[in-house]
Amino acid sequence: MANHKSAIKRMKQSEKRRLLNASVRSSVKTEIKSIVKAVEKKEQDGAKAALIAVIPKISKAAAKGIFHKRNASRKISRLTRKVNALQTAASAA
Repeated sequence: MANHKSAIKRMKQSEKRRLLNASVRSSVKTEIKSIVKAVEKKEQDGAKAALIAVIPKISKAAAKGIFHKRNASRKISRLTRKVNALQTAASAA
């Protein structure tokens, strides 16, 4: 347990930041799951709309240091490929 005034303040700040970061991480994960479900159901419009909504959130989280920039880039790339594959499969059929 912290004894110094500055260390106590640091602990409070760290806890607040940890909770906020966890909240952002969780909401991004939930939105990613919605994209994956839409792709599995072959809903092009739903998947594309969800992708457009989640990309800025992932980028913003990366800018704030919640996700590493390469991790965020990888997530965006994989989701985009899934949605594009769905569109390609629909146009080919």
